[in-house]
Amino acid sequence: MQARNYFRVMTICNLRNFSSGVSSTANISNIFINRNPRNLEKLRIGYKPDGYHVDKPGKNYWHNLKLNISNQYITATINHFENGVVLKASTSEWCVKKQLYKTKDTSAFINLGRVLGYRCLQAGLTEISFDKDSVKQNGKVALFLKELEEAGIHLKEPRQYKPTYPWDQHRPEKPWEVTE
Repeated sequence: MQARNYFRVMTICNLRNFSSGVSSTANISNIFINRNPRNLEKLRIGYKPDGYHVDKPGKNYWHNLKLNISNQYITATINHFENGVVLKASTSEWCVKKQLYKTKDTSAFINLGRVLGYRCLQAGLTEISFDKDSVKQNGKVALFLKELEEAGIHLKEPRQYKPTYPWDQHRPEKPWEVTE
């Protein structure tokens, strides 16, 4: 209880020190440079490879979830189409393995979904592509996907925004314009 109060007091003191350091007449620049390399993907205007319709696996995604089930462990990775593995969670990791009774039972799938969902939210990934046909949707995998969705991860990426031509009938809403 005392630790929480101490933390609250320190936070309030730090906020007061921060606010007192900025003068009210400080000039704030009107120019903002976003250095996030995934910014265009979040706005849905970044490059997304289309490939050809005859390609079997296809690469029509920005971030893709791959689930690898081996004889002993379960590994879930999130791959970027250009840069490879972005996030990885596995039951072979010591911190996950020590909390589990077995590394391949139902509770392992559920907890791995929770861990991966938490790591995705920390990394800022909220929408991930997942090919449900590539993995058999038995009870364990379905529970893994359910935990990911409960963590706030959407298992379908939005379509890429492509500018319209003057002769197009359908003009989709621009993702950066908020209409509320």
